[in-house]
Amino acid sequence: MSAPRPHETVERALELSRADGTVVIADEHGSTNLRWAANALTTNGVTRGRVLTVIATVGGATGVSVGVVSRSAVADDEVESLVRAAEEAARQSPTTDEATPLVAGTPASPDFAEPPAETSPEVFGAFAPALGETFARAAGEGRELFGYAEHAVVSSYLGTSTGLRLRHDQTTGSVDLNAKSHGRRRSSFATVPVADFDRVDVAALDASLATRLAWADRTVDLPPGRYETLLPPSSVADLLLYQHMTNDARRSHEGRTVFSRPGGGTRVGERLATLPLTLASDPAAEGLTAAPFVLSRSSTETFFVGNAVFDNGLPLGRTEWIADGVLRTLPNTRHSAELTGLPLAPVIDNLRLDAGGTRSLDELVATTERGLLVTSLWYIREVDPKNLLLTGLTRDGVYLVEGGEVVGQVNNFRFNESPVEVIGRASEASATELTRSREWGDYFPRTAMPALRVPEFHMSSVSPGV
Repeated sequence: MSAPRPHETVERALELSRADGTVVIADEHGSTNLRWAANALTTNGVTRGRVLTVIATVGGATGVSVGVVSRSAVADDEVESLVRAAEEAARQSPTTDEATPLVAGTPASPDFAEPPAETSPEVFGAFAPALGETFARAAGEGRELFGYAEHAVVSSYLGTSTGLRLRHDQTTGSVDLNAKSHGRRRSSFATVPVADFDRVDVAALDASLATRLAWADRTVDLPPGRYETLLPPSSVADLLLYQHMTNDARRSHEGRTVFSRPGGGTRVGERLATLPLTLASDPAAEGLTAAPFVLSRSSTETFFVGNAVFDNGLPLGRTEWIADGVLRTLPNTRHSAELTGLPLAPVIDNLRLDAGGTRSLDELVATTERGLLVTSLWYIREVDPKNLLLTGLTRDGVYLVEGGEVVGQVNNFRFNESPVEVIGRASEASATELTRSREWGDYFPRTAMPALRVPEFHMSSVSPGV
């Protein structure tokens, strides 16, 4: 017998439920990947899997409790035990103050009953041969290439006891490429989002890394200090994602984040930057398409801000978090919107920063009298939540710019900076482009950012890392 289709599993779980309210999400995962090292392919693979999540809500004399249970590879005869486990988890849990009525709605997504989307190694049909040619060129020019490419598809089926039947297919692709000199004393790295592997110019990507390795022929030792610094789009994404995904409306209203107003409330309405920065999320944004409705599989507070399970199925549209440099709103559930008085603003699975720039990063370098060009950041951690002070390391190439030209590689640094202060001090931005955060790209891959010129960026100590 063939396995039941995802929508059939969702319907069966809903039929079996005895809870007051039920949400079921079936996620069908498929991915294909390539891995290479020292100018040679090492592995390739294809994976498939299903995760079934059941969210049960139970009302009582003191309020509503919720239970969430997720399992992978659930067979048809195991669906009932999963449903019962979620119901029991709800009965054993304390009541939650975030309870709101489950979202209701019809009609169903027109493709709700269709099979899940798939991927296969064929997506690398043009990329793999081009990669092989790049290996040969790199070896001939004295460098080694290491990296990873992945194409993943997730089909999510959402059903609720209130009538919702929604479906979304999310495709994600990326390439990580690391170039090292022979002897591996010099290193450069790039990570890029990929919509179509047939269009990846891996030779151009390698050439840009080769240029950085050539810059490193000359090394300059610099002490810790504050330097005018050019941050590429990927590093801007590293910092802005941390700012956006750890500061929601409720925590800010309760005085726990950098966006808490002294004396109570939030800093919404306050100017954060002199540049015309607009930080926004939009499920329909070109190149960043994301689920147009809430998909939430957890009811607990985590490192990243999330949506409430009660809000599953809420429609999503464009939300401006910062507009023209002014903080407009913060991520907000239906419950926290009532608590804070801010408009409902669920988390959306993409983030775009526009800052009015039209030039490229290379053009910013050409107009830099003296400063640092940082190619990537690494191991970013929070030091102080009150001002969102972060620390982290530079890695795989920091370069000294003098008179509009890169004149050599400098030692790596540990930095201490707050992203809120970084955007506040930023004096110039490039044009916005699709990019991928090195630190958070696996968790939040859909971003578009400009490069930023940041005066007085604090390099707090020298790091011995490559």
